[in-house]
Parts: sequence; structure tokens; C-alpha cells
Amino acid sequence: MKKRLSLFILILLMVVATACSSGDKNASGSSDDQGDSGEWKPEKPIEIVAPSGAGGGWDTTARMTAKIFNEAGIIDQDIGVVNKEGGGGAVGWAYTAGKDGSPYNLFVSSPPILLVPLNGQSEYGHEDFTPLANVIADYAAFAVAADAKWDNLNELFDDMKKDPSSITVVGASSPGSMDHIQFIKIAKAAGVDITKIKYVSDQDGGALTALLNGSVDVYSTGVAETVEQVKAGKIKVLGVTSEERLEGDVLSDFPTAKEQGIDATFVNWRGFFGPPNMDQAAVKYYEEKFKELSDSDEFSEVREKYGWDEMYMDSEEYKTFLDEQKEDIKGLLDELGLAK
Repeated sequence: MKKRLSLFILILLMVVATACSSGDKNASGSSDDQGDSGEWKPEKPIEIVAPSGAGGGWDTTARMTAKIFNEAGIIDQDIGVVNKEGGGGAVGWAYTAGKDGSPYNLFVSSPPILLVPLNGQSEYGHEDFTPLANVIADYAAFAVAADAKWDNLNELFDDMKKDPSSITVVGASSPGSMDHIQFIKIAKAAGVDITKIKYVSDQDGGALTALLNGSVDVYSTGVAETVEQVKAGKIKVLGVTSEERLEGDVLSDFPTAKEQGIDATFVNWRGFFGPPNMDQAAVKYYEEKFKELSDSDEFSEVREKYGWDEMYMDSEEYKTFLDEQKEDIKGLLDELGLAK
């Protein structure tokens, strides 16, 4: 009788201990999606934020990434892309910052996540999020009207050296953000006094129109934004900021700044982040999936279509790269008096 009672008590204690262990695991916030091996996989839809309106580089990158993830069977869960426009990206970053620890909320970003906080327009910077992976490199293009007197960057910069403020440069980003800084970096390397360059911002989609009607002289933009207008004979590209000439129809005709003797480049890297405090198991999952995406034939075709280069970095590489880029950019903003 005593043996049976002892056995009953032992079984009862084991059941209680198992229940408590399970309860403790759930109470600690461990993900139900994490198996016994410690690996994580999504079990509900994933949201990718494009911190901009439709049609721009962030939006296109997010939508193409979601499309290939699903169509190539890299990620089985549904992936939705939502636009959170405003503040040069700051609205989208604030939204994601509010998703602390969530493995289901990602966003795409690029140099503005360094530039915008540095010039005091966002309280959030790259350090406030979880870098997952970089996937592509895009580049800047400097365009003028088809009938402009300049046929290359050296001719443009020679005139700017004489009187920088006589030439107006337009971009879609605010002063101190990407379209401005990409032009500043190349102009500085060419010997132009960058503190006297006249840059105007048109964030309402009118930059190209201003170039075509003669209101401004130079359009600082992304390579992909110039192709159709070059094909139509309305503009010409004086130079791009890649290390070597790009491949593809029309793109291969664009000379680099470096081949024109200007020793500078500007990379519009583009990658993905998660909210603060994302679990390391989820980070590992996304690193592997973004690498699979980057290596896929389907995404290779996307890169070729938009003139993007492959530029994969895992989470640790990406973080180191971002820290280094921030220091470089801060130096330019300090010289312009725009760093806060």
C-alpha cells in the first residue's frame, strides 16, 4: 500500500513539474514557433514596411522581395507589404520601433536611416533596430536635359568650381539626405566647394519636371529613375556612382564618375531590419532566407531589370558596415553644417 502511495505521489509531482515548466516557458515570452531544436520559423503572416510611398526604391525592393520569397518557395507564409510614408522614412521607423521583439515585422531601408537621424529629422537610427541582411546595391545618376551644354561630369564640375551657386541641383530627398549627399560626395572629390552648392528639394514628384522645364540644371536621382527618360531622348546622364559600368540596356551607356577621373563612388545599399530586441533564432532564420533570395535565379532577374548589383551581408557584417558608413556620412554633414 505504501509503495502504491509513493508511486502515485511521484507521478503527481512529475505532472505538476511538467505543467509548471510549460507555464514558465510561455510566461517568459518564448515563441510558440520555436521548436525543440531552438530553430524558429514563422507560423503567421509577415509584414514588410516600405517607409515611403508606392513606386520608389524602398517600395520596389520590398515588393520584389516578398514576391520572390513566395513564388520561389523560400518562405511559405504570406508576406504583405505596407507603405508608411513620411519624414524621409521616419514614420515607418517609428511604426516598427513600436513592434518591439516581433519576428513578424520587417522594414526595408538604405542610407537615409543614417542620414535622417544625423540631420536631426528622426529620433530613430539604425542602432535602434535589428539588422537582418543587406541584399542589393543601387547607384546614383546625375542627369541634365538632353540639350544641356554639359556632356560629362568634368564639364559640369569645371563650371561649378568657377561659381557653384550658379548651377541648381534638384533631388527628391530633403537637404542632408540621400539625393543631396550622393551629389555632394562626388562633387567634393572633383574639387567643388560643396558648401556653396545650390541644392533644392522637391519631395512631391516634380524634380524631373523642373529639370525638363529649365527651372533647375542637374537632377540627382537613382539610376533606374533615368532609363525611360533617356530612351525618350529627354535627358542625358553625365555620370553614375558605381565602381564599374552597369550592365543592361541603356545602363551600360552611362559612364561612371571614376572613369571620368573622379575618385569617388556612392552606394545606395538596400537591406532589411527587424524591430528592436528580435530573438536571435529569428535573426538566423531571416539571414538564411535572404541569402537564399540573393542567390536565386528569380532575384537575379529582378536585379538585372532594375540595374541593381548583388550585395548580400549577414546581420553582423551589415551592422559593422552601417557603423562605418555612418562615420563617413557624418563627416560630409559636418562640413555642410547639417549634422545635429
